[in-house]
Amino acid sequence: MLNECLCNGDKLMIVAGHQPNYLPYLGFFDKIKRSNVFIIEDNVQFERQGFTNRNRIMTSDGVRWLTVPIEHENKPLLINEVKIANKGEPNWGRKHWLTLKHGYCKAPFWDRYSEFFEETYEQEWDLLIDLNMHLIKRLMGYLKIDTPLILSSSLNVDGKKSELIVAQCKKVGADVQLAGKGCQDYIDRHLFEREGIKLVFQNFSHPVYPQTREGFVANLSVVDYLFCTGAMLR
Repeated sequence: MLNECLCNGDKLMIVAGHQPNYLPYLGFFDKIKRSNVFIIEDNVQFERQGFTNRNRIMTSDGVRWLTVPIEHENKPLLINEVKIANKGEPNWGRKHWLTLKHGYCKAPFWDRYSEFFEETYEQEWDLLIDLNMHLIKRLMGYLKIDTPLILSSSLNVDGKKSELIVAQCKKVGADVQLAGKGCQDYIDRHLFEREGIKLVFQNFSHPVYPQTREGFVANLSVVDYLFCTGAMLR
């Protein structure tokens, strides 16, 4: 638990990180909120069929994916190199906007947030990282989260997996690494211990709230939470 990171009343520097997902789910923002500094992993390899360019929302027809089309290359790409396929699918932004509108126009807090999304999808975005960061920063504002964000590409550190995370922690002066539950089986705990960095794991419990359809579905994009509850992240 994070309160275990308090030692004799001294606050420790808690750092976490994640790839810059598209319209991330609520747990992504919970992780940011519980950190003193959050590292956006923009110079790691882009994973196809992941959440960096797509996420799920609720519509009157049920759960639906919103996917940002990307230009395909015959080589692996870092996330900050991925280009949006505006020529191949010039109307993707309008489709996303209309799908959001179709799904949430009757939600209690649609009017509070809808203008931002309409304006976002009216713009033309060349790089996926720019679109995602634009969305993440505004969503943080809506959730009253002011944790500083740092792009991993700006840290100039090397390594893979646990070695990279440790190097990032050392670069920003972290005492504690807040990691996601999903990496518990493969993260090198001994490496963090040797470097004097405490390793803790996020303990996120998804809230249940009234959605636009009966039968609660967890882990949708955070837009579902915003439009349905209008609430701050607790």
